[in-house]
Amino acid sequence: MKNFSILEKNLGLKFKNQDLLQQALVHRSYINENPKFHLSHNERMEFLGDAVLELVVTEHLFNNYNNPEGEMTNWRSSLVNSTMLAKIAHALQVEDFLYLSRGETKDKGKAREYILGNSFEAITGAIYLDQGYPAAQKFIQDKMLKHLPKILAEKLYIDPKSHFQELTQEREGVTPEYKVLGESGPDHNRNFVVGVYIAKKIMGQGEGSSKQQAQVEAAKNALEKYKKINK
Repeated sequence: MKNFSILEKNLGLKFKNQDLLQQALVHRSYINENPKFHLSHNERMEFLGDAVLELVVTEHLFNNYNNPEGEMTNWRSSLVNSTMLAKIAHALQVEDFLYLSRGETKDKGKAREYILGNSFEAITGAIYLDQGYPAAQKFIQDKMLKHLPKILAEKLYIDPKSHFQELTQEREGVTPEYKVLGESGPDHNRNFVVGVYIAKKIMGQGEGSSKQQAQVEAAKNALEKYKKINK
């Protein structure tokens, strides 16, 4: 039996109807294996929570910044995306409370990250249903919007390839080059390893299911190293 009071403590609130919180954590795969479970899966709550997240973040940006629409759209995207949502869900230890099928329980890769991100949206929807907009707004401000200053300071809203190119052109006067270092796997499930170079010196390396994805991961890796070197 899951002790939801621990999760409530992590979330910073107490649910009036704990079934709403529980349902927010039920993945469709669990219902497929347990069709008699007393609650449905969390996809409708996820749909609602996504809209609440977008509204609260948009409202915050509109009220606190006078930047153009395009810039604020990029900032919002850097907050309301699956990677950031999964990161916040990890910090709140949501993973310990998920209802997953036996197969999904074993998968600890990108599929789990996606499920965690969706569960954060569903939890937001559950808070909105249980306690209304003000409680959902405070939750998002406390758990999500605190990441905004770092995103703006480190320009994390710019995609990693563009950001790395901007840095290297500004400081080194050169444009990064990307080279495929290796390929593996069958045609339907390829894996690429890419290196990013500055003046023939490798600065980062990344993997992905496409060359583009591997390049993005290589740029992320290079940015981390580059910032440490230039601190």
